[in-house]
Amino acid sequence: MGEDLRSLDAILSNPNGLSEDEVDRLRGERALGAADILLHRLGDAEAADVAADVTTVHLILWETDYGIDMYKALLEVEPYLLSRFTDDVLERIVEAMRTATIRDRGMNISYIEALPSIAEVSADWRKQLRAASGPRPTNQARRARLEPQHPMEDGLHFTNEWEHRVYKVLKERQAALPDNDTIGIMPLVAMRVRGHTYEPDLLVTYRGRAGVIEIDGPHHKGRASDDKSRERLIRHAGIHYVDRLDVQDTTQKAEVEKFVTDFLKQLGG
Repeated sequence: MGEDLRSLDAILSNPNGLSEDEVDRLRGERALGAADILLHRLGDAEAADVAADVTTVHLILWETDYGIDMYKALLEVEPYLLSRFTDDVLERIVEAMRTATIRDRGMNISYIEALPSIAEVSADWRKQLRAASGPRPTNQARRARLEPQHPMEDGLHFTNEWEHRVYKVLKERQAALPDNDTIGIMPLVAMRVRGHTYEPDLLVTYRGRAGVIEIDGPHHKGRASDDKSRERLIRHAGIHYVDRLDVQDTTQKAEVEKFVTDFLKQLGG
């Protein structure tokens, strides 16, 4: 069992202070995580990969029959990924969830549905939407642009401050390079590879090569195998070099500068 699932077990064994909705959400996260691991072990890479794209899972009590609580699992998914959640894939996911929760007495997941996740709506949602659409059509960081507090610079959008810090160091390095030996910096550019759509944190071009920088937050813990699979697909699609930076290393500018120096050295050859 992964470290994250053990942490969920500890929380669920002592749910004091949590609302009923929060407990159901954490139980759903526990069930989906265990199901995803099971699907990997069973060799169902397609269903496992699709399940990993779920943003949030909700377990909602559907009915009680002969002392057994019947739940429906509602999976929140980014709208552009919804087409991957076919009836066949959903059935394989819910079957794995049933197997993963079989030890939870009196609980059965009888129904599953994938729904598009909805961004939080602020009082100035019209301004949000206009900013997301922009005066000219663009696909740059459309997901991040719907978040009202996301960082922006040079007309570019970033998911969080960590990505923005790395961008600023890359921009300084770009300004210091001569025009005939400079770099291109593309944050959050959607990229389609075979069977997947990814949005690398930063895509960098230098000396005829393309590289990817991923900034790993706490949510990446325990996802090493998924990260390696993703990196392999990206490299096979023509990306020369992929490197990862932990968010803890972005707090000091000197650390980011050292990382960027090493990255460009590896990328430029």
